[in-house]
Amino acid sequence: MRKTLISLALATLTACSATADPELVARDYGSDIAPISGSITYGGQPRSRLTKAPVGSSFDHEFYNSFGNRVVERYRIQPDRSLKIVSRQIFNLPSGD
Repeated sequence: MRKTLISLALATLTACSATADPELVARDYGSDIAPISGSITYGGQPRSRLTKAPVGSSFDHEFYNSFGNRVVERYRIQPDRSLKIVSRQIFNLPSGD
């Protein structure tokens, strides 16, 4: 009986963590962060390459998502000069009520 309860609790915790919204929880834990509408890499890599920026350097890009929340993404320049999103923060703006 005790093993069954432990197994059930573990399965419940696993299911909870597997349903997290990747847009809301976006940190670089070794996995790729998918671009969203407004991201520089949304729809593919930009045509122009960043030739003067050093490989490994990073920069921030700020925009507003479809819900009106401020989004700040950090990009890192890869050795092939492509961009990789390494973090994303979404800030809920006050409703103004």
